[in-house]
Amino acid sequence: MSSVAELFLSIFCGFAICCLLLGIASSSSSSGGRFLPMKPSSSSAAAAVTGAQEEESAAAVQQNGGGRQGLIAPDGGALLDLHVAAKDKDAKTAEASTLPQIHISKVDMEWVHVLADGWASPLRGFMRQHEYLQTLHFNCLRLNDGSFVNMSIPIVLSITDEQKEVIGAASAVTLVAPTGTPLAILRNIEIYAHNREERIARTWGTTAPELPYVQEALANSGTWLVGGDLEVLERIKYNDGLDNYRLSPAELRAEFERREADAVFAFQLRNPVHNGHALLMTDTRRRLLEMGYKNPILLLHPLGGFTKPDDVPLEWRMKQHEKVLEEGVLDPQTTVVAIFPSPMHYAGPTEVQWHAKARINAGANFYIVGRDPAGMGHPTEKRDLYDPEHGKLVLSMAPGLERLNILPFRVAAYDKTKSSMAFFEPSRAQDFMFISGTKMRNFAKEGVKPPDGFMCPGGWQVLVDYYRQLQENELQTV
Repeated sequence: MSSVAELFLSIFCGFAICCLLLGIASSSSSSGGRFLPMKPSSSSAAAAVTGAQEEESAAAVQQNGGGRQGLIAPDGGALLDLHVAAKDKDAKTAEASTLPQIHISKVDMEWVHVLADGWASPLRGFMRQHEYLQTLHFNCLRLNDGSFVNMSIPIVLSITDEQKEVIGAASAVTLVAPTGTPLAILRNIEIYAHNREERIARTWGTTAPELPYVQEALANSGTWLVGGDLEVLERIKYNDGLDNYRLSPAELRAEFERREADAVFAFQLRNPVHNGHALLMTDTRRRLLEMGYKNPILLLHPLGGFTKPDDVPLEWRMKQHEKVLEEGVLDPQTTVVAIFPSPMHYAGPTEVQWHAKARINAGANFYIVGRDPAGMGHPTEKRDLYDPEHGKLVLSMAPGLERLNILPFRVAAYDKTKSSMAFFEPSRAQDFMFISGTKMRNFAKEGVKPPDGFMCPGGWQVLVDYYRQLQENELQTV
């Protein structure tokens, strides 16, 4: 067969597999979800999609007689917990001391945390090659029963040539935390080549320099990947005063059940909460009540893994979120605040699928998505890296997320006539002022007080204190 014919055949086969996956997704209605085989052409189409989803959800509530429905099932039907059972801990720890050791980075440890708690269910450990390729090329994983789940971000562990030699012919290795403590056993391992350029291009859609996660975790990563089944020796603790917020999907589900939630709507953020965010969250609850739900619960779920250096650190964001609840901006009775341990890729529409999928495992059946989710500014050009509207459009079509109801942001801005945050009205655009995240951070850095009603006073003071401390630290290092 000629090389041209081989190339044509490989392209045709790849196209056929994609069509098969999408065909299965569009025909799958037993899960009660919604898949849109045709891409909406505008944000108004996305709004129409949301309206249809709301009608379906409201109909489901009415069909249930208004009674409380159970939480959405986790991906794969069962929530995994990859921690070693208490009765086996001593034996597994002793075994770990006899195996070849792989010392892992802080970001790798964050991924162990994600896997161990079940956020990536049904994934049982770092990806083997067949899982990695499906994720990289199809953004989903096919399960043994022929069904598939969304998985858009590779969860992999890289090793160097030297580490590969240390492993040799062993079928299991011990993963050692940055502190030097044995963390987990990776069993039935598979080692395969790590093409970093392909991984970067397919995950981020670009090989532009200065991508934060690439610089942190991939630039000096090994040329091999090792996958296998994880057995985590004990629950990961960071001892930073925030471990009580790091609730696993199972713990969150238990909390939602305790509160008798009949709907859970998740809101992820990596920034401080201003009153525009709060307006969006409270309005979402109002909409769910109008749809017939009796007790929708908000999961306010800040990202707690790696973030880029100019983002407000987790410790300060959590202090700010606490003030938002203390000052009554959000209702503590209908809000659960927890930390999502995943590292941040800033991979836009690809990554936002991972963020949404993980919340299904925590019991969320509604996901709030805004402008440019998981995005960032282009590292070398003065523009967004991704189209700001594509994230929510991709979520409305993503295979494996049919069961999740997507709730796009309504645009909120500061209403100068009311001295408060309000939903933007184009008919009186002159009455509104947009305060971007960059402008908000600059206000705090420069000690400029924002307009009254933009953020609760206690929450704003936390930001001011953070930037004051940051400036003091910078002066001390000069």
